[in-house]
Amino acid sequence: MIAIAIICALASAVFLAFGAQRQGSAVSADTGGLELNSSQLVRLLRNPRWLLGLCLLGIGMALNVTALSLAPLTVVQPIGSIALVITTVVNSREQGLRMNRITVVSIVACVLGSVLFVSLAIGATRAEQEILPAQEVAIVLILAVVVVVFGTLNTLFGRRIGAIGFIIGAGVLYGFVAVLTKVITADLFNPNGRFLLNVPWYTLIGIIVAAGLGAWFVQSAYSSGPPDLVIAGLTVIDPMVGIAIGIGVLHELRPDVPAVTLVAMGVAALIAIVGVVALSRYHPDVIQRRAEERRRQKQAATKSPKDQKRNSL
Repeated sequence: MIAIAIICALASAVFLAFGAQRQGSAVSADTGGLELNSSQLVRLLRNPRWLLGLCLLGIGMALNVTALSLAPLTVVQPIGSIALVITTVVNSREQGLRMNRITVVSIVACVLGSVLFVSLAIGATRAEQEILPAQEVAIVLILAVVVVVFGTLNTLFGRRIGAIGFIIGAGVLYGFVAVLTKVITADLFNPNGRFLLNVPWYTLIGIIVAAGLGAWFVQSAYSSGPPDLVIAGLTVIDPMVGIAIGIGVLHELRPDVPAVTLVAMGVAALIAIVGVVALSRYHPDVIQRRAEERRRQKQAATKSPKDQKRNSL
């Protein structure tokens, strides 16, 4: 089962990569690097490129759900890092960007850190783990706090959160979506045969809210940064959150795991996170956007008072 789950997760990474690239380029072209608003989001619903990306993302998510139903969360989630490599290659060719050395090293750090984490997690997780009702309630309550925090930040600061802020928010929220997907799958396949009746209403509301707010953060991140940076954040932050919940709440780690294995998993996670942070600062697209923003600010500062008054009328 784990082998099939890994194959599904790898296929999911491919679809997610191409879907993210298609949506990212559509959002960037529509917003022109400005803040995404509701009217632009409605306009994107008629954009063929954005819709194609949505279909590809849907297929990728379906494959990811299949993988989550066949293997522990800690095994499936980090495999998505493969999507980063695919997205980077596709986006750089389409945009005509040449990757600098720091970007390449950052991507390698993200992928190697995640792959190392998967390799260690496969031997450290339980093959089967029952999800208790109390654990399900705990996950939803933690999610409620997360939604309030990120929802408030988005309301108060908007675009000032920045690309990395939107990416962190999306990664955390989608980490909960992955966990709740695992929980709902377990509820549906409960031997009592009640199927949907096993799924609590608060779990359904939780996954809908997390997915909706996470989707808004992803689209906002597309308008602020390149799609490969978005994928880098999601493929590192998303699984790390999922794994933290899997370990802390669902108790997916075996009790006899050596301490050195846990330390190695922590180091692998740190390497991947450092890769994301470096990518958010030194990616060619990010540097180019930063330069354009400085140029716009300089032009605005050099306008005469008469021009500023005319523009305000």
